[in-house]
Amino acid sequence: MNLHVLLERMADGQFHSGEALGEVLGVSRTAVWKHLQKLESFGIALESVRGKGYRVPGGLELLDRALIEAGLNAQARALLTELEVLQSVDSTNSIAMARASRGNGNGYICLAEHQSSGRGRRGRKWVSPFGQSLYLSAVVEFSGGAAALEGLSLAVGVALVNALQELGAEGVGLKWPNDLLWDGRKLAGILLEMTGDPAGMCQVVVGVGLNVSVSTLASAEIDQPWAQLRELLPDLSRNQLVVALLNHLLPALQRFQGGGFGAFQEEWEALHLYHDRPVSMLLGNNRVDGIARGVSAAGALRVEVNGKIEEYNGGEVSLRALAGESGAAPA
Repeated sequence: MNLHVLLERMADGQFHSGEALGEVLGVSRTAVWKHLQKLESFGIALESVRGKGYRVPGGLELLDRALIEAGLNAQARALLTELEVLQSVDSTNSIAMARASRGNGNGYICLAEHQSSGRGRRGRKWVSPFGQSLYLSAVVEFSGGAAALEGLSLAVGVALVNALQELGAEGVGLKWPNDLLWDGRKLAGILLEMTGDPAGMCQVVVGVGLNVSVSTLASAEIDQPWAQLRELLPDLSRNQLVVALLNHLLPALQRFQGGGFGAFQEEWEALHLYHDRPVSMLLGNNRVDGIARGVSAAGALRVEVNGKIEEYNGGEVSLRALAGESGAAPA
């Protein structure tokens, strides 16, 4: 509870003396310092000035469930069954998977300010500093098992780009199968996890990580070219961002439930940054070079190799633009 109170007080970006913080928290100045160290462990940058106290430069905008729910349009509000906003979790996908495993999670959304073990595709670490980005997981139910999920991450990507465009972000595109890029750098990633019957009724967790405004302290841990939304929309509210994403994501998931990826195929290809460009794919220890030629109705990447169109699935391929191609970014 003390940590939550401290975060609310420090969110204004103003200086607060150790004595004043101790009075608010009901602890000694020494205990205040221990709490402030906890903030730094979350990736929150702190500034201290003798005679003034401590502050979070630029402040923090904490997620507000009531504000988010009030901003949803009628369609998204009808599809949302529960919105949970948490402070610090291992990962929002883990929380959502626990809900999904009980078989009653359809329409559940989990948001968190911080992830201690955020992860991306193939188990890679997703750096998740407190209050600086967006970590969201949604549960959606399918009756057709794993086969009904083909192309789902691509459809989610379309919904995310549409939301960002609505907010005024320009130049954001898709990289097959689950990344959003801007200026050739990774802006957001999508992670799908499934529980239930692989051939029947199952629940899928759609995880989204989107870099919003990452501090220098936290960004030192990121090991690939990356972008953040403040480069495109410097004054964007994180709560406003969540509203826009849910207004697009929830209807897109319902649309996918009804018709699969086919309804998104043309739009996805128009947003694919590597369309009709040379690419190099890594399949285990093998490398295949070709020209990206769109995707199939099931979401498989279609690549022209030596004059013949081949199809590749997301679990098998790591996609990179060939050396010398602008906009290259690691898979």
